[in-house]
Amino acid sequence: MSSTDTPTAVGDAPTLAARRLDGLADRAARARPADDGDGPSGDPDAIDVFAPATDERIGSVPACGADDVAAAVERARAAQEAWAETPAAERARIVERFGELVADRREELLDVLQVETGKSRRTAVEELFDVPTGCSYVASEAPDALAEERRRGVAPGITTATVTREPVGVVGVISPWNYPLTLSMGDAIPALAAGNAVVLKPDEKTPYGALLCSELLELAGLPDDLFQVVTGEGPTIGPPLIDAVDYVAFTGSTAVGRTIAERAGRNLIGCSLELGGNNPLVVCADADVDEVARGAVQACFSNAGQLCLSAERIYVVESAYQEFLDAFVRETEALTLGTGYDYDADLGSLVDADQLARVESHVEDARERGATVETGGRARPDVAPYCYEPTVLTGVDPDATVACEETFGPVAAVTPVPDAAAAVDAANDSPYGLNASVWTADRERGAELAREIDCGTVNVNDAFLATWGANDAPMGGFGDSGLGRRHGREGIQRYTEARTVGVSRVGPLTFPDRIPTDWFVRGAFGAMGIGRRARRGLDAVRRRLSRR
Repeated sequence: MSSTDTPTAVGDAPTLAARRLDGLADRAARARPADDGDGPSGDPDAIDVFAPATDERIGSVPACGADDVAAAVERARAAQEAWAETPAAERARIVERFGELVADRREELLDVLQVETGKSRRTAVEELFDVPTGCSYVASEAPDALAEERRRGVAPGITTATVTREPVGVVGVISPWNYPLTLSMGDAIPALAAGNAVVLKPDEKTPYGALLCSELLELAGLPDDLFQVVTGEGPTIGPPLIDAVDYVAFTGSTAVGRTIAERAGRNLIGCSLELGGNNPLVVCADADVDEVARGAVQACFSNAGQLCLSAERIYVVESAYQEFLDAFVRETEALTLGTGYDYDADLGSLVDADQLARVESHVEDARERGATVETGGRARPDVAPYCYEPTVLTGVDPDATVACEETFGPVAAVTPVPDAAAAVDAANDSPYGLNASVWTADRERGAELAREIDCGTVNVNDAFLATWGANDAPMGGFGDSGLGRRHGREGIQRYTEARTVGVSRVGPLTFPDRIPTDWFVRGAFGAMGIGRRARRGLDAVRRRLSRR
């Protein structure tokens, strides 16, 4: 595994300067001017932000408190009323314009992404590309997804039923550090398109991308105060944010997700949670092992494994095991490490010392339990302070930490199984259910196996883009991997309250005065039977036509 030269944080970034980051920090929502001090706008309690690639301090952002959150939500709520009355098509045009600005300003956004996350330029491009494509989908789909919808009434011809959708009000978005643009904007943009205001709390490690997006939303024409960014520590500003808003969208760990769900439940507000995973990858006997090895490298090591969709458990049918393992190790060893502002490196850095310690402890635990390190297995401070080699393990004890918990690093365990059925059983032997992939020459059989895996998204002959990139299809987890869905119409409509309006053309629907009740009851049940038979006939015709 080779490496590229390490940059010196902001100094080497093609389009960034320290004063630009300081200017972005001033965009954080504050309830009042900060006291004199050394931080942004003189805030003595500011949070320092460090570049993982060099462990240099690159700036600081305000340490917002409960008062700041309350003020931000109050401003957002005041602005939301007029925004909800804005036609959905006009809101969509602003969303589309924002996506265009992200594409136009991509070089600066890529630099910000790399500075605050330490990821490779290639991974940063993959993340950035997701934002304008998501905006285009939301802009195209939101007006129809939010439009009034006629439904079948209780008595067709006599009553009507119409569903309207109203914005919930103010949405709180709590986003993580690993994909700070995609996972913040992926939740915020559909909320805005649905007529809500948004208060975003980015991870304190990666605040600058969110702050830059707030600037671009303003340039796109979003009215003042509709999108606010509060920077600070999660335990400090997370609870008051949840208590003040009308809906919470969170991406992060399962442990924190449980806490957020509990608080949202007490407040009787909705929430969507994309949480942890320990994702399986299944290799069938007939799979092209060279193709699978290339796909497995993407599945396991994208963003140095700091991806909630990453595969960490690989189950290979025994007849293909050795050939696959050889190919997978070979592809893994060909990966390059680096954090430069070019496209030479495949993998970048882990985000900080805590993440590096987690990865090292998981690998060491596996070793102590008898696992073999086929390649990798060591930190690479010569590349970056928190860089770790992509690692392939075999012979992993089923009770090892790496087999049971999410490592969230560039580590994959490869295990032989007797057949595809055993691979599916092993894949499902986990409390998590976020993402999976199945690799086989028989695509139809692959789709059948995919339906047997207990995950919210399952890819056949692809790592994760076949499902994640399908913006029209819902994405989310089963079990301990969360609840709710992003993407698709579901990802827009989650931010609305559905109202049903029923209209009777004949007045009150009750027992008629001029017909004996027993006659009416017999007639009503007779009509019900006729209606059921007619409906079954129509359904049968539709099914026959759909098969042609």
